[in-house]
Amino acid sequence: MNDNRRYDNGSVYRNSGRSSTLRWKLLVGLMALLFVLVWDTAPVQAAKLPALKVKGAQLVNARGKKVQLKGVSTHGMSWYPEYVNQKAFTQMKKKWGINAVRLAVYTSEYNGYCTGDASNRKALEKRIDQGVQYATKAGLYVIIDWHILSDGNPRTYEKQAAAFFRKMASKYKNHTNVLYEICNEPNGGTSWETIRTYAKKIVKTIRAKDKKAIIIIGTPTWSQDVDIAADSPLKGYKNLMYTLHFYAGTHGEYLREKAQKALDKGLPLFVSEFGISDASGNGGLNKEEGSKWIKFLKRNKISYVGWSLCNKEESSALIKSSCKKTSGFRSRDLTPWGKWLLKQFK
Repeated sequence: MNDNRRYDNGSVYRNSGRSSTLRWKLLVGLMALLFVLVWDTAPVQAAKLPALKVKGAQLVNARGKKVQLKGVSTHGMSWYPEYVNQKAFTQMKKKWGINAVRLAVYTSEYNGYCTGDASNRKALEKRIDQGVQYATKAGLYVIIDWHILSDGNPRTYEKQAAAFFRKMASKYKNHTNVLYEICNEPNGGTSWETIRTYAKKIVKTIRAKDKKAIIIIGTPTWSQDVDIAADSPLKGYKNLMYTLHFYAGTHGEYLREKAQKALDKGLPLFVSEFGISDASGNGGLNKEEGSKWIKFLKRNKISYVGWSLCNKEESSALIKSSCKKTSGFRSRDLTPWGKWLLKQFK
């Protein structure tokens, strides 16, 4: 290496005590500048959030303390992408009191991941990237949700699901705040045996890249038959949980009894979607039944995520259809369901 160094004043310093001191000062200053620049532009990491794991039927932190995630789900990100933004996520963390957000990636509906074209898939993946970044910066856990619905059977797009989760797990394996939900609501008579076969393949795919992240598995009948799943859960893998969905206007004590049976058998449950309207997402709100559900979830330390962060004109939307804001929400901007849900987070 040439010992001569030229500085801004045009002077040339040779190898001497003075030049060594100046070179050292310049090196320290340059390193500090590079550190600032790299820190400012590097992808946000999730090291500040503790990794979660499953112990028995409970979600716990590294110290074994029970954890209850509480949050909201986006609607389909092809339809309401504008709500995936930093200001909204940060407000929901600081003002609403949530600690998790769910990114719903529809598979089969209009502009679904599996039914749209390549540019649509690319756009959805970009929104997932943004969602994870925004959630991480806000200090939130984030669920990447493979939102099957009209396709019913998760094996319909099994190859696409495997490719999707291989990509997601490769990308986010170092993010301690990312959870994977591999099949939202199996339905149409799809059996637990079929779901289990699908789940075994997708879990294996994720674990090849991400060894420890929480994986949430859907259950039969729109993720209600958790008692059936409890009879033969997947074996050989850690940190697996099973989906329980309910809408209080339709689902009451009988579904809590099914959930309790699953818990009694040691099945870890995660309510990755719920509301207090009827199961269609519309109709009147059953706040009384909703309160019974919240008490059940709190008593059993079950995590829950409310549906949905959008202004769609339906009972289960959190934002009024007349509200055009995508962040900075005030009480007057929320629907009755939105106001009720925020009270539960406190």
